Amino acid sequence: MAERLEVSPAEVPHADDERTGQASFGSWVFVVVLCLLLLGQFFYAPYLTSPALQTWSTVFVAICVQALPFLVFGVLLSAAITAFVPASFWTRALPRRPALAVPVAGVAGAVLPGCECASVPVASGLISRGVSPSAALAFLLSSPAINPVVVVATVVAFPGQPMMAVARFVASLVVAVLVGWVWLRFGKGEWLRARRRHEHAGFAEAMRHDLLHAGGFLVVGGMAAATMNVVVPRAWLDALADDFWVSVLVLALLAVVLSICSEADAFVAASLTAFSPTARLAFLVVGPMVDLKLIALQVGTFGRRFAVRFVPLTFSLAVLVSVVTGVVLL
Repeated sequence: MAERLEVSPAEVPHADDERTGQASFGSWVFVVVLCLLLLGQFFYAPYLTSPALQTWSTVFVAICVQALPFLVFGVLLSAAITAFVPASFWTRALPRRPALAVPVAGVAGAVLPGCECASVPVASGLISRGVSPSAALAFLLSSPAINPVVVVATVVAFPGQPMMAVARFVASLVVAVLVGWVWLRFGKGEWLRARRRHEHAGFAEAMRHDLLHAGGFLVVGGMAAATMNVVVPRAWLDALADDFWVSVLVLALLAVVLSICSEADAFVAASLTAFSPTARLAFLVVGPMVDLKLIALQVGTFGRRFAVRFVPLTFSLAVLVSVVTGVVLL
């Protein structure tokens, strides 16, 4: 096997500070917009007389209100796992053979939920404690994509369409395992800089960070989806949606740009009714695996040489597997 890893002995004294800095934008957006929503019920509602503004506010509030309970529950579970599940658990639970450890780690994402921003430092901690990099990367991709909170949220967001949740689970797990196996076969130690980090301060801090961070991006995603529904001419959306491959690539790239938390992205995808189920599946599969905040976290944690290989590999497989899964199951 080509997979090798050289772990730097240097500690990262400000790892938590980096995560806090990365969360500041999402935190402020979440708090400010939440306050505006509360005040808007009393002060702004009488002025929203334009049909376009009423449509925008209806779509935006619906997305946020539907997604928020799942976001909070997902963050609660993620913070509990981050704070209370020791990393040594993984070295005992995973098979010694990396080829078998990859699918086991991928399936473990179904029972150990975590948000995207938490999955990167968790994977780094696993690697620094001796877990095979290919298995840690499979868990990094699967945990925020196939955990029970995400599956239930997808079922609720797509009422009467249970196969969307099934297709999302299957496609995301397949992508995570394939990426792990490809990295196991072709990955090189010098591409992956894994650094040891301090343990998280605790449950309360983990939940506060993840809630504010993910909530901010949920607000941004909801605003973008509402704006698309109002501003973008329906004829443009229909033109994009009519071309199968273009619609898939457009929503896949939109998922990268919006960077919505996986516990909430299904409600945004459900609002994009002009697009086909397969295109929306690509949005759901790509988002938890490749987005702007994840790319930044991966560069900072594993290095640029890792990111320039890992991101295109994951994105390409996510799109292709989504198309195949969508054609077969949807």
